[in-house]
Amino acid sequence: MEGKNILRYIFAVLLISNSAAAADHHKADVPHHPLDPLTIREMNNVYKAIKSLFKKSAYTVHSLVLEEPDKAVVLRWRRGDPLPCREASVIARAAGKNYLLTVDVESGAVVQHDTSHNSGFPMVTLEDMRSVIKAPQASARFNRTIVARGVDPRDVVCMPFSPGWFGEAEEGRRLVKLECFIINETANFYMRPIEGLIVLTDLDTFKVVKIVDKGKHIPIPKGAGTDYRLSALNGPIIKLPNPVSMEQPNGPNFMIENKHLIKWANWEFHLKPDPRAGVVISQAKIRDPDTGVLRNVMYQGFASEMFVPYMDPEEAWYFKTYMDAGEYGLGLQALGLDPLNDCPRNAKYMNAVFAAADGRPYVRENVVCLFERYAGHREPVCRRRNEIREARPKVTLVARIIASFGNYDYIVDWEFHADGLIHVKVALTGIVIVKGTSYVNMNGVKENETLYGTILSDNIIGVVHDHYINFYLDMDIDGQDNSFMNVHLKREYTNDKSPRKSFMNVHKTVAKTEKDAQIKLSLYDPSEFHVINPNMRTKVGNHVGYKVVPAGTAASLLDSEDPPQKRSSFTNNQIWATRYDKSERWAGGLFAYQSNGEDSLQVWSNKDRDIENKDIVLWYTLGFHHVPCQEDFPIMPSVSSGFDLKPVNFFERNPILKVAPYVENELPVCKAAASA
Repeated sequence: MEGKNILRYIFAVLLISNSAAAADHHKADVPHHPLDPLTIREMNNVYKAIKSLFKKSAYTVHSLVLEEPDKAVVLRWRRGDPLPCREASVIARAAGKNYLLTVDVESGAVVQHDTSHNSGFPMVTLEDMRSVIKAPQASARFNRTIVARGVDPRDVVCMPFSPGWFGEAEEGRRLVKLECFIINETANFYMRPIEGLIVLTDLDTFKVVKIVDKGKHIPIPKGAGTDYRLSALNGPIIKLPNPVSMEQPNGPNFMIENKHLIKWANWEFHLKPDPRAGVVISQAKIRDPDTGVLRNVMYQGFASEMFVPYMDPEEAWYFKTYMDAGEYGLGLQALGLDPLNDCPRNAKYMNAVFAAADGRPYVRENVVCLFERYAGHREPVCRRRNEIREARPKVTLVARIIASFGNYDYIVDWEFHADGLIHVKVALTGIVIVKGTSYVNMNGVKENETLYGTILSDNIIGVVHDHYINFYLDMDIDGQDNSFMNVHLKREYTNDKSPRKSFMNVHKTVAKTEKDAQIKLSLYDPSEFHVINPNMRTKVGNHVGYKVVPAGTAASLLDSEDPPQKRSSFTNNQIWATRYDKSERWAGGLFAYQSNGEDSLQVWSNKDRDIENKDIVLWYTLGFHHVPCQEDFPIMPSVSSGFDLKPVNFFERNPILKVAPYVENELPVCKAAASA
């Protein structure tokens, strides 16, 4: 791919995608549920109100979403009832100030006008990024710097990266740091950094503030061998002669009612795309197989914040400590999914309606996919004993979104199981951001020299870094009033009457306040962590509940006083439980860009409010340590982990027993023509 074509592609990605057909398809949309996202008509009404409010000054809209009704209002609402008053929550910026507005979508009246949020800035817009990447080329000093490195400015592209926060000197001014790359010889320009060159730019004026130029002695890596496109590869290609495909000739088993209400097996939930969270699951309920009652499990769940700190303290790298969800938006960075590759053939897709920087709506097509996954005759029930043989098929429903934050892609799955389990998985793939180096082999590295990463190829170091994704989980187990319980597993010793010397015993403690529910996971001090309804019991007397079951995860090793750790203090613990507060949704704060940590999950939890038998929110932080290796070059294979929300004494017995097994003639046989 030639340099001009790469530039064209970058600009195309940053442009708003809004096909006329997709927009026309959504113009007639009307809301059916209190949590349905704003429609095009509603957003156009809000756009007019914003334009009128700021008619005397230029403005930028950073977020325009539904102002969700109070939780009590949503829970009282029943299908067929009139919808509660529809309002929009708007984050805008004008004349150097942040504005938090609430707008009536019908009248256009601004019913709240709040400018008191001073810590940090709102998410950057796609228009911000599209404009700022042009700023360096407009600087004569930058062009002189590039030419001095022996590079043609026409072969350079600079990509915007958030600057983090490192003290009061940076506050009050919206900044971005651009890192520059060579765009010829390869489509994978991230592998050709101009090392040590950082362009600090004002995001409001798009003027260059400062240029850091520290790596003049470091050669620019060559493009050979860095292109990951199939058409650019040499040698034999591995292709399975008999492709595997999930086929459902009679259609899926799930239904999508009124665009956002999902019904599958014994599950029912509301799903919507969101510019910041990516996807929001609301009012997840499961039908009890014994009573037929639809029971509450989770009022709302979504990815709340991310933290990606790189472990290189040098001047061109120390600031790389990204909070991607709050700085860029999981949904805003989610491009249309690729059928057959991102999602299987049997998937159904959901579009998103987002707001541009002027407040006008546009349609992002195929942002979310829904599909069933068949794992064969495996768990959860399998009993074989002589003449008795029982098995059940494992079929699940997956809601998926994929966000691309520059070099990295995040695949987020919400997977619903018929036995009541919800599995949340995050897979990482994409391109490791690399550092230029003079080294081409480990043999040349000086003794005791710190590389801050791994040499992946000639003149390329993959820098060590972490990934953390925090999830907001408003569990409502059979009602709003719940408790958080630590089920501690301890070694105890027997008396002389037993041949055994020791055993493991269970000690249950209900958290009284929020600080009791700040949890660091430990392999050698194990616990289970339950959310229970203390007002509901099973027939045999156990409190009904769900538990969070971690898979592989990681903990931050940064010092608690390190500025990146202060602003991403939600990684101080893996599990938290807090008192429900409608305003406390984003673990890194409402305004995460250049935030200082004063509005965060750690701060809220330190209020130490009473959480026993109250409406509480569970927070789980999934983590990855990433020490790059050569298999990550030039593009990394996906690596994944997740967690489960699993019923614990929620049902009277295993709910999967009433799921019928398959027999041979029930499964479709797909002919070659049907799959063509």
